[in-house]
Amino acid sequence: MDKLAMGNYGIYVWSCFALTFAVVLFSEWRARLRHKRVYRDIEVRIKALEER
Repeated sequence: MDKLAMGNYGIYVWSCFALTFAVVLFSEWRARLRHKRVYRDIEVRIKALEER
């Protein structure tokens, strides 16, 4: 249990890890959404060019 407490700095350390993990997950989620949106936009543009 002392290893988790990290000399009374455990709350600070583990909250920083949790916050960093949350930011990384959020960034990954946003990147995937943007990728899908851009891919759909490219598909729409290609279809519009084919219809010409």
